[in-house]
Amino acid sequence: MNFSGTLRINKFACFTLLFILFVIIYWRSNGGAYPTDKNEIINLKTLLTAAIHAAEYGGSKVMEGTNRDLIIKSKGKTKEGVNDPVTDADQASHCVMFYGLSKTFPKLTIVSEEHSINDPKCEDQEPFNTDTPPPQHRMIENMNNELVFAKDITIWIDPLDATKEYTEGLYQYVTTMVCVAYKGIPIIGVIHYPFPPDNPQTYWGWLAKKTSSNIANVAYQVEYKENPRVVVSISHQGKVSDMAREAFGPMTTVTTAAGAGYKVMGVVNGSYDVYLHATAIKKWDLCAGDAIIRTVDGKMTTAKGDYIDYSPDADVKVNEGVLVTRYNHDFYLTQISKNLNNKP
Repeated sequence: MNFSGTLRINKFACFTLLFILFVIIYWRSNGGAYPTDKNEIINLKTLLTAAIHAAEYGGSKVMEGTNRDLIIKSKGKTKEGVNDPVTDADQASHCVMFYGLSKTFPKLTIVSEEHSINDPKCEDQEPFNTDTPPPQHRMIENMNNELVFAKDITIWIDPLDATKEYTEGLYQYVTTMVCVAYKGIPIIGVIHYPFPPDNPQTYWGWLAKKTSSNIANVAYQVEYKENPRVVVSISHQGKVSDMAREAFGPMTTVTTAAGAGYKVMGVVNGSYDVYLHATAIKKWDLCAGDAIIRTVDGKMTTAKGDYIDYSPDADVKVNEGVLVTRYNHDFYLTQISKNLNNKP
């Protein structure tokens, strides 16, 4: 009997064993025990599908608001002295988006611009269909599953962005938005345009994965680096327009628009090179656009160059201004910093 033979190690078995040990150590270091509830594990693929359904269902409620007399109230005035309205369409959209997502993913933290009311019709929302994406987004079915802990996820929703313009009939600026943040980092963004009603559009991006097929492949154009096309908010156009021209040069083209979702998508799809915002803004206005701009290798930062934290316990306001670009972000950031540092 020959005992001098060579011992052969099964590399695959060793790898599998090490992987199992890693998973055990990881799980125990993230809560001390295995998940006991299936809702504690989230599949990001199904969450993307639900986010699209939520944004589009919310958009349908926004559309319905145009067929009746709106109930309009005021939240007060912004620092710029502009009225900040809220309508029953905001609430109807919040109702279906917030409660639909809550019923679908009961363990997730959801932050909305609007607040829940004691309305049984809201609380009776059915969960969203996570098995089948809308027809225009069936490409999601071919994407891989990705599992994460529910405790690491925060959803930010804006049931109706550009409410003031909505009340004025400027529907082109209106969007509904859903964002998924993982440990404070935006990784999935959905922005839905309910108008025009015969051609609504939904854009989405999943960081390091894919974007919706309707997002443009924008080629870099060097001629716009020194003379960028800048979009700023209607509500404080004078101040920011002057800042943009001082920072980027007198040949800078400045356009005014409403709705943070609209302005970010303008950069994503190549209509503008820069979105510049100078005053405080809420994170539910930014998160979905932040995820999409990252997915196309662009950037959103504060005017000081910091990334925005979308953790649930972070301040809901961004007070340092916002800069959004698809290309040349550091260049524009430097120009803004020079301009601010030269102010008396």
